Amino acid sequence: MDEDRPKRQAARVSRIITFFTAPGHEAASAVVETGPAGIFASQTWGNFDPEDAMVVWESFLTGRNLDELLDDGEPETVADPDEGRGPAVLVSSPALQKALADTDRSRIGQAGRHWMEQQASEGTAMDQETAEEILHSLADLARSARPGDRLYCWTT
Repeated sequence: MDEDRPKRQAARVSRIITFFTAPGHEAASAVVETGPAGIFASQTWGNFDPEDAMVVWESFLTGRNLDELLDDGEPETVADPDEGRGPAVLVSSPALQKALADTDRSRIGQAGRHWMEQQASEGTAMDQETAEEILHSLADLARSARPGDRLYCWTT
């Protein structure tokens, strides 16, 4: 990311990243050790920094400044029992969840291309098809959320 932006304590580049919807922080936190598979509707990916990605996605889709999102603590960590050394659960901002659910497929595709280009500028290889596929599946997951459900991310 931009060298002038505030840095997170440690990047959480994860091998397994599962986005899921759940009715609240307590329910989402309950799966921190095992993951949400089989419990909540979910999509699994891997090998990127989900915290960084969620900030990039939100900035692109909502027009909010990256520094502002980082200063606001986005995305919020709701469970991290091993303080960055093990699985954790993050929650997307309501604005990101709404943007994913409400944005048309073309704009979601543009967000995927933007994210892929941002990854490439940092030396992380990601093909455009994968970037767009991840964003389209997250948009579908956000659209399928029940009223009151939030969009979470489980990382290992």
